[in-house]
Amino acid sequence: MSLDGKAPSPSQDPGTTSNLQALTDGASPKSSSASAIDTPALPPPPTGAVATVKDYLKQPLTASFIAGGVAGAVSRTVVSPLERLKILFQVQGPGNASYQGVGPALVKMWKEEGWRGLMRGNGTNCIRIVPYSAVQFSSYTVYKKLLADESGDMGTIRRLCAGAMAGVLTVRAVATYPLDIVRTRLSIQSASFEVLGKRDAKLPGMWATMKNMYRTEGGVIAIYRGLGPTLSGVAPYVGINFATYEAMRKFMTPEGQENPTAFGKLIAGGVSGAVAQSITYPFDVLRRRFQVNTMSGIGYKYKGLGDAITIILKAEGIRGLYKGLLPNLLKVAPSIGSSFLSYEITRDLLTGLVGGI
Repeated sequence: MSLDGKAPSPSQDPGTTSNLQALTDGASPKSSSASAIDTPALPPPPTGAVATVKDYLKQPLTASFIAGGVAGAVSRTVVSPLERLKILFQVQGPGNASYQGVGPALVKMWKEEGWRGLMRGNGTNCIRIVPYSAVQFSSYTVYKKLLADESGDMGTIRRLCAGAMAGVLTVRAVATYPLDIVRTRLSIQSASFEVLGKRDAKLPGMWATMKNMYRTEGGVIAIYRGLGPTLSGVAPYVGINFATYEAMRKFMTPEGQENPTAFGKLIAGGVSGAVAQSITYPFDVLRRRFQVNTMSGIGYKYKGLGDAITIILKAEGIRGLYKGLLPNLLKVAPSIGSSFLSYEITRDLLTGLVGGI
C-alpha cells in the first residue's frame, strides 16, 4: 500500500508486476537490480586472429606436435650429465678407457670441467631433439588413429607398428642428424682422454665443429656418418618404446579411472624406455663409434657396419656393444618418464585449457 492508502498501479511501481508474476509462477520475487547482479554478463567469445590461434592450438595434431617438442627438450636437459657420460663410455676403446665407473666418472667431469662439463653439448642436443621429438609424437598420434580398430582399441602389434612407423617418419627428417654427430663431438672434445692429449683452452662451438668436419673429413658424408646404424635401430626402438608405454600406462591406471597418476606415468615411461633401449642399445653404440670414426686421435677406421661389429667383438667382446648401458639405464627413468609426463601435461593444457584463456 502507498502512503495515501491506495494500491499502486503498474505505472507507479514497475517492479510490482514482475514480482506478482514471479509469485504466481512459484518463484520468489526479485528486483530487476538483483537479477542484474546475480547473472553477470559473460564476456563475448574471442573472434578474429585470437580465436583462430586458439582453435589451431586445440587441434590434436598441433597439440601433439608442440607437446612432443617440449617433451624432448625437458627430458634431455634433465639427464644431460648422464647422457654425456654414456657417450664417453661408448666411444672409449680398450686403449683409451680414461673414464671408469659412473660415480668416479661424474666426479672427474665435475672437477675438470665444472657444471659446464656436465651440460656439455646439451644446447645442441635440444636444438636437434625438439623437432625430432615433435615429429615423432605427432606422427604416432596420426598412426594410432589409422591403425585402431572400429572401437578405437589397439593391440600390442598395432601399437608396435604405429611406433615403428613414427620412428621411420622421424628419421626422414635427416636435417637434424648433423646436430646429433656435432653433439657427440662436443661431448668428447673437452674430455680428458689420454689418447687425445691436452685439450685446447678454447673449444670450438657447434657451427665451428660442423664446419671443420665438413672441410676436413669428407664434406656432406662427414656430417651424416653413422646414419646407417641410426636408421637400423630407430624404428624398433620407437615401436617398442610406445607399445610398452601404452601397456604400462594401462597397467598403472587405477581401477575406475581413465588415466594413471603423474607418478604412474613416470613409472610407465621409465619401464618403457628401459626395455626399448636395452633391446636396441648396440645400434646406439655403433652410431657413436661411427660418429667419431675419423676423429683425430680417437677414430676407429671402421670400413662398414659388419666390419665394426666384427672388430668390436674381437677386441672388446659382447660387452663392447653394451658400453655405457649402466648410465643409460640410470637416465632412462627420469628421461623417458619426464618426456611422457611433460608431453601429456602440455598436450592436455593445449587441448583442454586453451579455450579458457
